[in-house]
Amino acid sequence: MAQWDKLRQLSAGYRQQLHELYDRDGLPMDVRHYLSAWIEKQEWKRAARDYDLAMVLFQVLLENLDIQHSRFVQEEKFLQQHNIRRYKQNFQRYQDQPCDLASTILWFLEKEKEILDSAELDEQVQLLHVEQEAMETSYQQDLERKMAGLKNDVQCLEHAIICLEEQQDEFDFKYQTHKMEAVVDEAVKKEQIKVLQMLVNNLNECRKNTLSDLNKLLDRTEDLINLLVNKELVDWQRRQQRACIGSPDNVCLDQLEKWFTCVAVCLFQVREFLNKLEELVGKVSYEDDPVKAQKPALQRRANTLLEDLFKSSFVVETQPSMPQGKGPLVLRTNVQFSVKTRLLIKFPELNHSMKVDVSMTREPPPIKGYRRFNLLGTKTKALNMAESHSGGMVADFRHLNLKEQKSGGGGKGFNDISLSVTEELHIIYFKTVFELKGFSVELQASSLPVVIISNSSQQQSAWASILWFNMLSLDPKDVMFFANAPAAPWPQFGEMLSWQFLSATKRGLDDARLEMIALKLFGKQQKYDICKVSWAKFTKENCPDTFWVWFDGILVMVKTYLEDLWRENLIMGFVSKGREKTLLKKKQRGTFLLRFSESVIGGITFSWVEITATGEPDIKTVQPFTKVDLSQIPFHEIIRNFQILEADNVPESPLLYLYPNTPKDKAFGKYYSEKTGDDNCYIKYIKTKLVFVSKENTLEARSPMSCDMAQGESLEPISGLCGEAAEQEAEAQPLQAQMETSHHDPMLAGFAEQQDDELLIFSNNTINFSDLDLFQSEPGLSDFNLMGTNFLSLQPCGGIFQ
Repeated sequence: MAQWDKLRQLSAGYRQQLHELYDRDGLPMDVRHYLSAWIEKQEWKRAARDYDLAMVLFQVLLENLDIQHSRFVQEEKFLQQHNIRRYKQNFQRYQDQPCDLASTILWFLEKEKEILDSAELDEQVQLLHVEQEAMETSYQQDLERKMAGLKNDVQCLEHAIICLEEQQDEFDFKYQTHKMEAVVDEAVKKEQIKVLQMLVNNLNECRKNTLSDLNKLLDRTEDLINLLVNKELVDWQRRQQRACIGSPDNVCLDQLEKWFTCVAVCLFQVREFLNKLEELVGKVSYEDDPVKAQKPALQRRANTLLEDLFKSSFVVETQPSMPQGKGPLVLRTNVQFSVKTRLLIKFPELNHSMKVDVSMTREPPPIKGYRRFNLLGTKTKALNMAESHSGGMVADFRHLNLKEQKSGGGGKGFNDISLSVTEELHIIYFKTVFELKGFSVELQASSLPVVIISNSSQQQSAWASILWFNMLSLDPKDVMFFANAPAAPWPQFGEMLSWQFLSATKRGLDDARLEMIALKLFGKQQKYDICKVSWAKFTKENCPDTFWVWFDGILVMVKTYLEDLWRENLIMGFVSKGREKTLLKKKQRGTFLLRFSESVIGGITFSWVEITATGEPDIKTVQPFTKVDLSQIPFHEIIRNFQILEADNVPESPLLYLYPNTPKDKAFGKYYSEKTGDDNCYIKYIKTKLVFVSKENTLEARSPMSCDMAQGESLEPISGLCGEAAEQEAEAQPLQAQMETSHHDPMLAGFAEQQDDELLIFSNNTINFSDLDLFQSEPGLSDFNLMGTNFLSLQPCGGIFQ
């Protein structure tokens, strides 16, 4: 298909882009439309360089416009005639420069191709989504058809039983009449008996058919229950586990409730059919009555199916969580938490009549020192439809809390297995009884395992346990999981890490960032998919700065201070020092990128390109900024105002282009704040701003290096992780922040190690007012005593007033 024809068939959004393209002067859309076939066949790229070819195409273009004008004359299209004549006159300006016309047309064609490529890529992505949704929709449609088939069978069976009752009434009436008439004529009597025998035979056949239909109906019901309980409910439970640790999975129960309720209603109707058959047998029965023989087995089967369905229908819809917790399933003693249960079979007549009781783990597992807890608060609630947005039958416990029992111990037969407090798993149980129309069954639901802490300092480790369990465990009641915790395959582990960012900031980790994290964990590997992360490597090794402490520190920092920048993809973040050098050394001076510190927990830094006197790229890196800095100055303001004092103390910003080539102010401009010291009630006369200024001093002796600088910020295996030295150095010198130089990355083979000039953040803690014309007299105000006034306390980030 021709390019122009493809463009005309695009969706409205891309057609709008096409209209915006042809709003420009150069090539009218009318000309592009009417001459589309000819335009697309010409070699405009060669014509843009070849004057002779360009002149030929120019002349042919004018001839084609003449031909098109003649067509409009014949068709009496006055407006089009006028436009074509005007376009031809405008093209006359290219008479002496036909190559410019060829370049113009070529530019328009290339822009069209870009729009087409974007549309095709979007179509492919949409196609993948549509295919996935189509599969899900097809499966759901198949399930819906089965549900509709079940309801249709029930209706047919209901009609069959009505017919059966009518047949039985006819036989009973004629039989009772025959007995009352006392016919003497043997021939007549035999004929009546023959008719009665035929009726009873038909009745018997009808009863057999009804019982057969009941069996088939229960077969179909059993298949649906197996599908709902063993697949749909299991899939939902797994999705809920994943959702608890940040996955965007859909955990809505409305559809499951619809299906469960449909099957339950049908089974209750089957019970009514069986009761009706028993009633009919009580009125009319005979030798070898099939109802007497088969009805008890059908009754037991229907009750068993109903019990199986109900026992699976009582679930924990919202897992236990504290209002201010890091995530669900981490509970703290003496702190209230909430949890919600739901019955997936909704009978409005039972609203508020079913009571749910909540309790803790009954028999403790055989673990040495396993703690026991008392559950306090409102421990009984009624299932009701008022506390559910969708009108489901829920019991919402909002004011529960836990208190540790004084007496510990591991219970009978405890072994030598010992777990830390944050590895202990506990389960909360819920119990209720369903009673309706003579059917009664006790129901029980249980929460996913929770970790119970007594101090907020344990929350980070507790959340690590919750992540590990729900990432890997397929048994939601395995409280012994951490007695022998399995390793996590890298694809599964990386996905879980991405969920943490996705749930906290609405932007997960792409493949490049995950690969850098894999490099940190495993070193350089050809293929990471076969690698595994052990539980010890995740949260135990290199205490206290484990991988999880490092990663969570970054996550908290991004969520608290950098969420907008991260969501806009302005922070590269997880990138090795070696990769950073590779990316920056080919870029122009002033190109910079933002990455997370590997050794300073919850730290972010930036590196930029300088050009040496010999013309070689020189990569400079500033000491990481932490929450101490970011809580005082927004990071985008640090980037905006960061300066270096060059020769003669002239400040200059080294940060010009965010990698790869976006001007700094274009990337961060929308976040800039114009607020100054005017908003500070202590400063009435001087507009102030706290900024970072560095002074390059290549002659000074090197200051003690932080862990970041000593290791070159390379993404090494986790055993090389440290951070205390950097934090202690920062505390010891609150007005100085060091600038880091590039060092050899042990993971980047063949990269020559070189010694860079050291940059020190220079803190000018005095202000010389004698040379500044900053004061203006204001009527009615007394003189401002400069010597006796604290303008603003100096911050540990090394800022000055200017």
